[in-house]
Amino acid sequence: MPGPPIALYMDDVVALRKRHPCGGDTWRIVRLGADIGLRCLTCGHRVLVRRSAVERDIKRFVERPLAPTD
Repeated sequence: MPGPPIALYMDDVVALRKRHPCGGDTWRIVRLGADIGLRCLTCGHRVLVRRSAVERDIKRFVERPLAPTD
């Protein structure tokens, strides 16, 4: 049974388990919702991935903005 969703914010930079074909493994979150928009920081390619897949594949957070205060 899955646990609660991971708190993800716009502009978080995450390292994923699988590398992109360009060789990069760091991605910036550019869209939030049921699907997560990611932009590769190596080549700039954008992809849309199911939230559950992103949460499962996150290896670590490289950079996190301050959490929203509202």
